[in-house]
Amino acid sequence: MQTVGVIRQLARYPVKSMRGETLPATTLTLQGLPEDRRYAFVQRASRSSFPWLTARELPEMLLYAPSVEGSGTPEVAVTVTTPGADQWLVDSDELRRALESHSGRELFLLRDYRGSYDVAPVSLISRQTVSRIAEETGTQEDPWRFRPNLLLDLEGGEAFAELEWVGRVVRVGETARLAITETDQRCMMITLDPASAQANPVVLRCVVQQHRQCAGVYATVLTVGDVRLGDRVALEN
Repeated sequence: MQTVGVIRQLARYPVKSMRGETLPATTLTLQGLPEDRRYAFVQRASRSSFPWLTARELPEMLLYAPSVEGSGTPEVAVTVTTPGADQWLVDSDELRRALESHSGRELFLLRDYRGSYDVAPVSLISRQTVSRIAEETGTQEDPWRFRPNLLLDLEGGEAFAELEWVGRVVRVGETARLAITETDQRCMMITLDPASAQANPVVLRCVVQQHRQCAGVYATVLTVGDVRLGDRVALEN
């Protein structure tokens, strides 16, 4: 195996399109990270669990901060702190009504134990890629803009090197194995500053025009395993 980097950040996003929370360690399960994107607010006019309400429609969602307690147990609970510092349970009427008021849409809360993913249950990007895009756009370097589960620091420091892993298998830590399935084709979400929710179209324009719209990759879990900050990531032969 060829070591290609180390984990610099582990993150999950308990409510789709809301702020993420960092983890010192976690388990990569066949459904991804425990409690990652397990909740989503869905537009009630839909006849299915899609379309979700996301920061595309309501950028302010990025300023809502979920916190998980009791992860991996039947007593798991998610509390959301609003931009106004109110704290409500994710399934509370108060939170739903606040989002309905700000979005102008009637909503219902979806709890999906498989996760409400756009493509695949795990996303990763390198610190070098995040840094290169920040340099090219004159924006602050902030991996939260790209909402990865795993932020890697690559050996050799080659930006966008992770795009070459598509079709390969990587080992994370001692036992976890990921199949890198496809590149992450970026949308307007990366234009939104995660700290302010303000849009800057130059970020997406740069990724589209200079990097074929790709930044980071998606993966599925082949072998379950525990991972932690500082773990090595290696490409299998």
